[in-house]
Amino acid sequence: MRFLATVEVGCYWSHDPDRLLSEREEGWLKRNPMKEGIHPKYEAARIVCACGSVIETRSTVPVIHVEICSSCHPFFTGKQKLVDTAGRVERFKRKYGIQE
Repeated sequence: MRFLATVEVGCYWSHDPDRLLSEREEGWLKRNPMKEGIHPKYEAARIVCACGSVIETRSTVPVIHVEICSSCHPFFTGKQKLVDTAGRVERFKRKYGIQE
């Protein structure tokens, strides 16, 4: 048994890099190496929000434009308001006798 190495087995990654490969797994990886030239490049990328916030990450796409991010989304900023559609909350409270 050997540790999973990207050089030996052709860039297959395990979720646990310290996990030992069984002989069966090791043999499969040697018989089925990753194909060359079909994988997109995974490079540094920028996510640009409509609010002007820029997030640096990695992706196969160099620039990603989004309409809303964690800096301006009401759920993350704490400015979220629950919208009651057609009095459903009040109807629920009346039905079950819940008082505030």
